[in-house]
Amino acid sequence: MKIETRAVHAGRHIDPATGAVTAPIHLSTTFERSKEADYPRGFIYSRDDNPNRRALEECLASLEGGTDAIAFSSGLAVATALVQGLQPGDHIVAPDDVYWGLRKVIGEVFGKWGLETSYVDMTSMDEFHAALRPNTRLVWVETPSNPLMKITNLPTIAALTRQAGPDILTVCDGTFATPVLQQPLDCGIDMVVHSTTKYLGGHSDVIGGALITRHANPLFEHARKSQKFGGSVPSPFDCWLTLRGIDTLPWRVRAQSENAMRVAQFLEAHAAVEKVHYPGLPSHPGHKVAARQMSAFGGMLSFEVRGGRAAALAVAAACELFIRATSLGGGHSLIEHRASIEGPDTRTPQGLLRVSIGLEHTDDLIADLAQALATVPV
Repeated sequence: MKIETRAVHAGRHIDPATGAVTAPIHLSTTFERSKEADYPRGFIYSRDDNPNRRALEECLASLEGGTDAIAFSSGLAVATALVQGLQPGDHIVAPDDVYWGLRKVIGEVFGKWGLETSYVDMTSMDEFHAALRPNTRLVWVETPSNPLMKITNLPTIAALTRQAGPDILTVCDGTFATPVLQQPLDCGIDMVVHSTTKYLGGHSDVIGGALITRHANPLFEHARKSQKFGGSVPSPFDCWLTLRGIDTLPWRVRAQSENAMRVAQFLEAHAAVEKVHYPGLPSHPGHKVAARQMSAFGGMLSFEVRGGRAAALAVAAACELFIRATSLGGGHSLIEHRASIEGPDTRTPQGLLRVSIGLEHTDDLIADLAQALATVPV
C-alpha cells in the first residue's frame, strides 16, 4: 500500500467490543490474568506494553518499511537508550553539526561512560571514512541536519560503514524529513530515529520519540530493555494522539514542503539575507544528493541575517505571524534564534534564524517575513 494509505490504516483495528472505528484509549495500567495464570490477551502491565503503544509501533514500522519499532517518551529518550547500549571504550561517529541535545547526552549524561566520539563533516565521505575505527560501534546520521540543513549521502554512508565492519550500526535521525520524504532503511541504514513530537504528531501537543529497525540487532534489543526497565515509555494517551496525527502526515508534510520552497526562494532573493539553508534550492551544496534521496525537501529551513545576532533577534521580534518558539512540525509557522537557545558553546551562527514552515498561506508568511526583514539596514 502507498504511504497515504498506511498512514491511515497501519496499526489500526476496529474495536472488537464496540465496533468503534477510532481506537479507544486504554488507560489501564494492568491487565487480567486467566484462571490458568497466563495472559491470553497479550498484555500484562502497561509499562511493558499496551494496546495504544502497540498500535503506534506497528504504524511506525510500516511507514518506515522496518521490521519493528519502539515508541519512547521523547526523542532524546531514544538517543539515551542507544548510547546507553554501547560499552565503555566504544567509538561513535556523528555529524559536526548534530542536534545539540545529542551532544549533551554523549558528553554530559554519559560523560563518565568512557565513550569516544568523532564529530565530522558528513557531507565529506573522505572525512567520514577516515573517522571510522576498529572500535567504532555507532554511526549517527542527521539529514537534513539541525539547524544548518546539511545533506548526508545515505547510501554511501551505509556502504562505507558495512565495508568497515559488521559490528558497526548506522542510525539516521529522520525527524526533519519524515518517512514521507525519505526512506533511510531503503538506503541501507540500519535504524531510524524520530522525535514524534514534531511532524509525526504534527500538532505541537504531544511529546514522544521512536526507534525503527530494518533488522534485529543488539542495540535495538538493548533499547527495548531501556524502554521497559528504564521506564521511558509514552502514555496511552500520548500514543493515541501521535497515531491520530499520523493520519494526515503525508498531506501536511507535502504542503509544508511546498510552502517552504516558496519562502526559501523569497529569502534567497532578499537583500537583508546573507545565506539561506534549504536543500530544495539549487544553490544548496547538498541539493543534488537531496534530490536523489528525498521526494521533496521538507518544511524546515534556516537563514542568516546580515548584521549578525542583533539583526537576527530584531527580525524575530518583528514577526507577527511567525511564532517565536522552540520545536517544529506543527501547523503553525515558528521562528527561533537557535544560538541563544543552545548557549555559549553553540556552533550555530549568531545571525541564524531557524524556521518551521506551517500550513498558513505562503503569501501571508512571505509578507510577514518581508515586513520583519525591513528592520535590517541594507
